[in-house]
Amino acid sequence: MQSTRRTLLAAALVLGVAAGPAAPPALAATSSAADRTRSGIPALEAAIAGLPTRDATAALVRVGGSEGVWRGSSGVHDLRTNRPADPAGRFRAGSVTKVFTAAVALQLATEGTLDLDRSARSYLPELIPASYGKVTVRQLLNHTHGIPAPDFPGDTVEEWYADRFRIHDPEDMVRSATSKNREFRPGEKQHYLNIGYTIAALIVERVSGDAYEHQVARRVLKPLGLRDTYLPGADPRILGPHNHGYQTMRLDDGTTGLRDVSVWGATDGWAAGDIISTTADLERFTKALFRGHVVRGPLLREMFTLPKVADWGTGDPAAYAVGLSMKKLGGREVWGKTGGRWGYNTGIASTRDGSRTLVYSVNSTDAKGQGMNEVARNIMVAAYGSP
Repeated sequence: MQSTRRTLLAAALVLGVAAGPAAPPALAATSSAADRTRSGIPALEAAIAGLPTRDATAALVRVGGSEGVWRGSSGVHDLRTNRPADPAGRFRAGSVTKVFTAAVALQLATEGTLDLDRSARSYLPELIPASYGKVTVRQLLNHTHGIPAPDFPGDTVEEWYADRFRIHDPEDMVRSATSKNREFRPGEKQHYLNIGYTIAALIVERVSGDAYEHQVARRVLKPLGLRDTYLPGADPRILGPHNHGYQTMRLDDGTTGLRDVSVWGATDGWAAGDIISTTADLERFTKALFRGHVVRGPLLREMFTLPKVADWGTGDPAAYAVGLSMKKLGGREVWGKTGGRWGYNTGIASTRDGSRTLVYSVNSTDAKGQGMNEVARNIMVAAYGSP
């Protein structure tokens, strides 16, 4: 019943964005070759040149800020027609969703409706068992909770593709995860997983008395005018204009090749990874967030404060704050979030002062692979410099 209610609510939200995206703004002009070089434009152009390739079929990029503005696209809308990629097309933004979820939670905390230091169990006593009774809301949001991932059927991309229309209920995912032993004591280490954000969104619903999707729309999408961003619920399609996503896998004839995976349900990600957007909308969101126009007041610091713990798997210092992560590129801190759904890799990033922002969507042919997609990596290095 709960899952059906969410599906209907999400479908209602989609109705307001079903018309196609607005036409993209014109490319920014550059005054000289020196300006182009200083802004990194040749490197950005090179990063997305020559698509489609083995790694990606399309790429959309927007760079902004006082250091220079550039917008570019490359590749194809789809491999059947080979027409040029739509620079205003929608795409699956994957774990960039977590930034929206974190922003809503922090807004509620700013209003006093949600306490980051209270336990998740105190909000969801019927769902969170006593064995996880000390996990706080903040630990859910910065991945230091120690709750393992839930179980999902299938072991290969081919099996997951065959199961792509399955509806995953958030409460069932939480029950699956919390039935297992904890990975570590809460607050002692960091392990990046979706489950913390699934629980956080259920807490958002509990304290607000409203659907998570409505809270995101009311608090973030509508105030910022993000008309081409929406939460799809159980609908496996990308509504409106979009460039097709492809995944390398075993095909029906036994060969390995590219399969169109544009239609694929995202209920397994929900509040941790299901949002659909455009580069223009994500650029507007990123700039507003870093200027303090989304999360206001002292709690914005939570998004830029790394917990002083080590990563559970590598032993490296924690790289994830609440919603955002941090990498040092070109000798400076770059904050943002990447995301991947089958056929699509997305990233948003900015220097802390907003002097250079980056949003990209890459139609990756192995978007959920072990390493970062080469095209996406080249875009990041072109925009900010090497690690």
